[in-house]
Amino acid sequence: MNQPTDFKRSPCPVANTLDLIGDKWTLLVVRDLLLGKRTYGELLDSPERIPTNLLADRLKRLEQAGLIESAAYQDRPVRYAYTLTPKGAALGDVLQAFVRWGKAHIPGTRALREPAKPQAPARPAAKPATRRATTR
Repeated sequence: MNQPTDFKRSPCPVANTLDLIGDKWTLLVVRDLLLGKRTYGELLDSPERIPTNLLADRLKRLEQAGLIESAAYQDRPVRYAYTLTPKGAALGDVLQAFVRWGKAHIPGTRALREPAKPQAPARPAAKPATRRATTR
């Protein structure tokens, strides 16, 4: 097995994984691909609204890292469909850990495929008690 020695910071697996996928957008792109999105337009239509230049950059970086593959599905203009490689799909376990942690520790969060919980109707304010007149 070939051992790389050109680590950016150290041989620490956490540091190297963060160097690859630890920015604000990359795991969201992976999440969307895991959820079945395939095209640039579908990926742009995510609730977080990734800017177009950042999406193009992240797709390029993910492909260079061997996490996704692209295939042209249209010639004029050329448009690509993106799919996760087995290496990229393995990040699903990482994302599930994020989902579990977020749901347990950040109130109100939910998985995108999970319906929003309806808000309980607000209770009307209790009326102040009135004093009854008493007869002696």
